[in-house]
Amino acid sequence: MFLGGRKRRPLPRTKVPRFMRVPLLNSLKLRGRLTLYVTLLALIPLGVTSLGGVLSTQWVLKAQVNEMLRIEAEGLKDLVEASLVERETSVRSWAEDALVREALLSGRPEQSDEVLVRLQSHYNTFAGLVLFTDEGRALSASTSALRDSFQGQDEAVRESVWFRAAQQGQFTSSTLTREDPIFGMPVLHLAAPVLDPSNGRRLGVLLAAYDWGQVGEVVKAALARARARKNNSFALEVRSASGTVLFNSRGQEAWNVPDAVTAEAIDDDVLRDVGDGWHFVAMADPAEVHAPVTRMRQAFLLNLLVVGALVSMCALVLGRTITRPIVQLHQVVRHIVRTGDLAQKPEVHSRDEVGELAESFLQMVEKLRATTDSLQRGTRVLTDTVAALTRAAEQEESNITRQAAALQQTQVTAQEIKQTSLLAAERAGAVLQVASRAEELGKGGVRALTESMSGFETLRAQVDEMSVQIGQLNERAQRIGGITLTVKGLADRSNMLALNAAIEAVRSGEHGKGFGIVAKEIRTLANQSIHSTEQVGSLLEDITQSILKTVELSEQGQKRMDSGLAQVRSSGDSIQALSGIVQDNMSAVRQIAHAVNQQNAGIQEIFNALTDMSSLMHETMLGLQATQSVTGELREVAQQMEKVASSYRV
Repeated sequence: MFLGGRKRRPLPRTKVPRFMRVPLLNSLKLRGRLTLYVTLLALIPLGVTSLGGVLSTQWVLKAQVNEMLRIEAEGLKDLVEASLVERETSVRSWAEDALVREALLSGRPEQSDEVLVRLQSHYNTFAGLVLFTDEGRALSASTSALRDSFQGQDEAVRESVWFRAAQQGQFTSSTLTREDPIFGMPVLHLAAPVLDPSNGRRLGVLLAAYDWGQVGEVVKAALARARARKNNSFALEVRSASGTVLFNSRGQEAWNVPDAVTAEAIDDDVLRDVGDGWHFVAMADPAEVHAPVTRMRQAFLLNLLVVGALVSMCALVLGRTITRPIVQLHQVVRHIVRTGDLAQKPEVHSRDEVGELAESFLQMVEKLRATTDSLQRGTRVLTDTVAALTRAAEQEESNITRQAAALQQTQVTAQEIKQTSLLAAERAGAVLQVASRAEELGKGGVRALTESMSGFETLRAQVDEMSVQIGQLNERAQRIGGITLTVKGLADRSNMLALNAAIEAVRSGEHGKGFGIVAKEIRTLANQSIHSTEQVGSLLEDITQSILKTVELSEQGQKRMDSGLAQVRSSGDSIQALSGIVQDNMSAVRQIAHAVNQQNAGIQEIFNALTDMSSLMHETMLGLQATQSVTGELREVAQQMEKVASSYRV
């Protein structure tokens, strides 16, 4: 729509966030979207905060579990290492006992048996004590049954790993991977060489078979602490440097969970002992140790659901409170659109932005009512003006038609005058030719002069009548000019009314679009009317100038005709008075012929002027027809405006 020659700038569009462009969200009503947005705004920060707390707590709990397992693994390492170091020290000290060396030197085991029995009774963590010669023969043992078990096993003893290691002054744990056939259980062979203090010669080997099952007694305290923490899946494990399981607190129930939570401590080789390179592992089932984290997650989800439900209910109530007045406004607008009844008013009493919207809507409706009322009045005025303009155009058409008929009659009369003038010229020539026969044709000359005078009188009367008609034509042309000014004024007023209507249509927004289009068409027709009236005024100005020129020429012709008539009369008197003077008669005839030629030229000019005036009259008729066409279009536009204005009730 154009207003004042400028294009209407469209209203700026609010940029919608990308996440709000989801088709599902667009299908929701305002109340649903408001409920959803408020719920999300409440739950997202709460969820992020709670999730951060859960993740932080989960990290702390996992760190605590890992630290606890590490401490238990370190404790297991320290306990086992201390226990083994203590046993190794004891075995080495026992190997230096004098009675033990004496038994190997003398070959009599009685005293060494007493020593071994006494040691066995004091250190029940050992499955048995055996004294071997350097050849692998069992010389003495803590029990006779144990000694008998090694009888005949000399070669096997010499080839055993622990015996060879003991001969080199070292301990080994390689035999822990299987059950010892002599002792009937897994034992750690702690064997130390027995040396002669005088020369350092190796006399034999003392074997102390440490009951490996005693490690379970060592870790009981750690397992009890785990049970107190409700960690029933807690287990401790000892592995060799190669990864072979040497001990597991679960015993036969030892399990291998790929994703078990583990922590291990490694025995270094700073001090050369039997446990160098062992791995001490503390492990637990992740489902059990992470149970608090799982419960916390469940509590978090439950709290989030409860809070989400409460927030959704509050958001729903809030959305209904906010959208209720908007729904009322929607119902009023829909009623106005459907029925055109502008008397409807929404009942919104809130003081918030919705109340301001309702107040602005009421102001818009009031302005629309005022605009509609003004449009209805303007439409009636425009209809009356168009009717008056139509009547004036019809009357003007009738006057122009009569003037055209009169002008045509004047042209016929001028043609007759022209023919008469030509005839007079011919007669003057004939008189001039027979001047020599003036006496003979004197009477004929008198008659010719009499006829010429009669023709001049008739021509003068016709010229006078033509002057009167030309004056009337000039007066009517001026009246046409006045009517044209009236039409231009009406067109200007229609243009102003259309401009005001377009302004009100712009203010009316979407409801005034149709009315704005009608106002635009009225304004276009008004501009066409102004242009047509300007063309008609220009044509009338040309007609007026032509009429004034014709009047001037007519007056000149009349003067010439009066002069010619006087000359003819003078010639007649001279012919009657001086009929015998041929020379004077010839001169008078020449004067008459000259006057007739001048009259003929003047009449030709009058005829040409009448022809031009007829052409201008035709153009005036065309302009008047264009004015009538514009008037008809104005009538149709007025009817459309009246139809649009009548569609609203104020």
